[in-house]
Amino acid sequence: MKIISGPASKQLGEKIAELLGVEVVPLFFKNHPDGESYVRLEGNVENEEIAVIQTTSPPQDTHLMQLALIADAARRHGAKKISAVVPYLAYARQDRAFLYGEAVSIEVVARILKAAKIDSLITVNVHKEKVLNKFPFPAKSISAIPSLAKFFKQKGFDKAFALAPDKGAMWLAEEARRVLGGEYDYLRKHRDRYSGQISITKKAFDVKGKKVIIFDDVISTGGTIALAAKNMKEAGADNVYAACVHPLLIGNAEKRILEAGVEEIVGTDSIQSHVSKVSLAPLICRELKHQEKKRG
Repeated sequence: MKIISGPASKQLGEKIAELLGVEVVPLFFKNHPDGESYVRLEGNVENEEIAVIQTTSPPQDTHLMQLALIADAARRHGAKKISAVVPYLAYARQDRAFLYGEAVSIEVVARILKAAKIDSLITVNVHKEKVLNKFPFPAKSISAIPSLAKFFKQKGFDKAFALAPDKGAMWLAEEARRVLGGEYDYLRKHRDRYSGQISITKKAFDVKGKKVIIFDDVISTGGTIALAAKNMKEAGADNVYAACVHPLLIGNAEKRILEAGVEEIVGTDSIQSHVSKVSLAPLICRELKHQEKKRG
């Protein structure tokens, strides 16, 4: 196996290659004056199994196109198998037409990657796992929630209260609780389909004097985490922390969250930022080894 680190995941790709003890294929990339992406492989991929490490965080369209171009270049130059490792899978929230006239964006992404000759996909904490059924090749989501929980456990947060942002994300809090050993629960959240406005229905939480960690897959604008933090502080929590797999942190999201009473935001290097304190490299390495073993 050889690794190609895409422009959006250069550091993560290099960490994965180091842990696996495999070669990184050098990649040249640039943007043309009109903004078009250009990539060129500068190493040999003939008859090799290739793992392309490329997240599709903002700018999503650019990173998605780079992924497709890298895969196409690898296939054209003799790669026998191409696995795409896409820690943050863009467009995964639109898995059906919620309103009349909408496109189903994840199906479009799946067709693009199939056309680029990608054979399989590994992603991390996709928003809804059922969207992977839209892909015409094997696609799997692995969870980084235990890795985030382990980070807090190593900081001495045994028995911390794990909170999910809504009922649908309850399994995130359950996964965290298995590591932390404390209690867990979820918020009653409602999002307006048209305006995107979020509201939370009050419920009783036994968090008085406790450390609370809010676990989520993605932190985008920070609205949900801010509301959750205020709710936990009002319920008597001593300390509130936020943990997420994909720290998008759009605009003033970080400021908004901290002002709501969160003491620290911890994310992974799915999207590289100053809050990326947990690396996905060991988790992804285990999955790549597992898939390689299954292939024999």
